Amino acid sequence: MADITMPQLGETVTEGTITKWFKQVGDQVKEDEVLFEVSTDKVDSEVPSPAAGFLAEILVQEGDTVDVGTKLAVITSDAPSGGNGQAATAEPSPDAQPEPEPEEAEAQQEDRAEATPAPEPAAPEPAAPEAAGDGGGDAGGKVLSPVVRKLLAEHALDPAQIPGTGQGGRITRADVLAFIDKGATPGQPAARAQPAAQPAAQPAAQPATQPQPAPTRVAAAASVAATGDDEVIPFSNIRRRTAEHMIRSQATSAHVLTAAEVDFENVDKVRRAAKDEFKAKEGFSLTYLPFVGRAVIDALAEFPKLNASVGEDQLIVHRRIHLGIAVDLNFDGLLVPVIHDAQDKRLRAIAREVSDLAARARSKKLGVDDLANGTFTITNPGPFGTFITAPVINQPQVAILSTDGVKKRPVVVELPDGSDSIAIHPVGMLALSFDHRANDGAYASAFLAKTKEILETRDWAEEL
Repeated sequence: MADITMPQLGETVTEGTITKWFKQVGDQVKEDEVLFEVSTDKVDSEVPSPAAGFLAEILVQEGDTVDVGTKLAVITSDAPSGGNGQAATAEPSPDAQPEPEPEEAEAQQEDRAEATPAPEPAAPEPAAPEAAGDGGGDAGGKVLSPVVRKLLAEHALDPAQIPGTGQGGRITRADVLAFIDKGATPGQPAARAQPAAQPAAQPAAQPATQPQPAPTRVAAAASVAATGDDEVIPFSNIRRRTAEHMIRSQATSAHVLTAAEVDFENVDKVRRAAKDEFKAKEGFSLTYLPFVGRAVIDALAEFPKLNASVGEDQLIVHRRIHLGIAVDLNFDGLLVPVIHDAQDKRLRAIAREVSDLAARARSKKLGVDDLANGTFTITNPGPFGTFITAPVINQPQVAILSTDGVKKRPVVVELPDGSDSIAIHPVGMLALSFDHRANDGAYASAFLAKTKEILETRDWAEEL
């Protein structure tokens, strides 16, 4: 017997919404066969079964939001009694019409704010949810996904009042949340808009053992009241989760910053010579980041205590390097997808993965594994021309490196005859935040010096 639990879908994700079960109770399931689909504020992903057997129980229904680690289902080696088990859980009846999911994949990509529970196909919907977009997923000519329909029903909103920004004017979940966050009320209720008491009956259709968790609030340092000239922007779920994660990291780790100035002339000569051929072949530009990533990987081989996590009164040093790359989601939040087993990958392979992970992060196409098990993180504010950045450690890791802006500056160079001269080279900062509980300044600084040495002296043309 195997218990299926809600997976961890990123370091700052604490809950997920079951949007679809691909198997019914009693169905046979193969190992690694897609079992269910889960949606969070950061990623939508199909989750494979960790074991082979028969689906004996489904404990969390479609549309329910539960914490990471919650038991979702049970797989047994023997088929459950009662044939295919259609009546073993609260599954849809044979003649019940399943909720349509028009353009659901596109909706998941466009809704960047947070994941909201989808409706339960099996539960009898109250009048307001049915009128808010049931029956083919269309309301007033607007196509609505199950997630949007349920959100409209819960807040007694008329879809005709909400402008859609999705493809063809479709209302996305982000559109509904923005409407709610502005403090909008149902206004002129249409026939479909029911009194507030109707949506209040919705929780009765939810399993009593899975209450909806209250959203985490970002506390203000002092009481502040908005004036008529202020714009009030409620924190999105991803903003709240990021705040929670960063505050916990600051409270947990003894943050220390050390930085080194790096002469990127050695790297830049190779970039300039290879940029046209590289872009024509790979389809994207060759930036400084893959060079930094490759140097960090080799430096961690000599300083492995920075490729580590803090456990219970112990330092857990990881033999494999799973390199996290922080990705900005168009100023709406951050994700840290992971290049797994980076120690086995050279420069071109790292560049490909950085480009691929960033593109999929921004289009919400990352899977569960793409965000899991990072051991060291790089954040890259350099394209914005930053001078030096003190990043917050990505728990439970012990270090994070910031690659800041690279700019041309005058530097002193030694000529072949031993004399000095002034040259113009591209120069930038590498800033390392490390956990002083795990390592001392000398060790962290030696790692940074090794990274600098690799960048300045390696034969990058041979590497590329």
